[in-house]
Amino acid sequence: MLVGVKDAVKLIGIVITACCAVFVCTMFLNYYFDIITIEGKLTSDVSIIFYQAQVSTAKLVCSIAGGCLLMTSIIMLLFYIKHYIDTHKKELGILKALGYSNWKIAKNFWVFGCSVLLGTALGFAGAFLIMPEFYKLQNEEQLLPEISIHFHPTVVLCFVIAPTLLFAVLAICYAWIQLKRPVLWLLKENFQANEKSVKHKEEKSSDRPFISDLKRDTLRTRKILVFFILFASFCFSSMTQMSLSMKELSSEMMGIIMLVIGLVLAFTTLLLSITTVMNSNKKTMIMMRVFGYSQKECFRAIFGGYRPVSYLGFVLGTVYQYILLRITVDIVFRDMGNIPDYEFDIPVMMMSLAVFLAAYEIVMYAYYQKIKHVSIKEIMLE
Repeated sequence: MLVGVKDAVKLIGIVITACCAVFVCTMFLNYYFDIITIEGKLTSDVSIIFYQAQVSTAKLVCSIAGGCLLMTSIIMLLFYIKHYIDTHKKELGILKALGYSNWKIAKNFWVFGCSVLLGTALGFAGAFLIMPEFYKLQNEEQLLPEISIHFHPTVVLCFVIAPTLLFAVLAICYAWIQLKRPVLWLLKENFQANEKSVKHKEEKSSDRPFISDLKRDTLRTRKILVFFILFASFCFSSMTQMSLSMKELSSEMMGIIMLVIGLVLAFTTLLLSITTVMNSNKKTMIMMRVFGYSQKECFRAIFGGYRPVSYLGFVLGTVYQYILLRITVDIVFRDMGNIPDYEFDIPVMMMSLAVFLAAYEIVMYAYYQKIKHVSIKEIMLE
């Protein structure tokens, strides 16, 4: 099995997500391993309190940021494997018809784990490039003995080697599960195993307008894409608001890092998701145009259902960043006397919302214009 250039490019989402996760976690976990070496040198109560706050911050960032991005990377990997199998059903079906076992075919899917290796390696290297400046800012507090950067093999094992092996094994196992289907299902396009359930769905939706029914069906059959668009707006909302709201709680460098990571994750995930939606529904849009539906109606039927999802993601991101900052102030730094109170920043939220709406609508307008260039001839020749 060969993964083509187009298939490899689609994995850029996993590369970027893994890179962002490892970048943040490497920086804080490496700092955690370095800071715990000075615990025995602390003498004053102030330095002990500050030390405990720094240790708690490192644990909190690694567990929350790393955990969320890890789950997102896993979902992306499973989505791309399923998408690859769905778009190469005939080739895979022929291999099975020729006698290849599910396991023999699935073993080739280890290459999907290479995207994780690339992402984790880039994140690890980027973290060590930024780390001198990060340590310099941490040492400026002068409440702790100076902390130097050390290389910890455990960090490489946890954030580069282990994720690569985990995702390679996960890719093989998931592909093996997906391939446990009849050869007929792979060879015959639009094969339905349960015709009764299909008829039931048709009868259930027959009393709704066609555009509304198509919009519902697009969302229902692409649940993972709904999650990705939700995640994109969630990242934009939480990271932009957090980076602008924590001026007095953290350094300017950390704010910039969070802002860049949030924007990269948000736009990468959104563009990949919307592109997949469009490519998966080209035939539907062509048929709608053939039957006289306007470009606006085609766009509303295919993309319109995702707008409320993106708004929901923005709301969830706003709530998430507020809760996280409240936990940081009220729990992690509760014993630090010079930490200011944190209150929800409405102006920052409104500014983030305005930028989000503008960016989202610009992206949607770009894809609205792309509908014009969907070629009927191209679809008919597939």
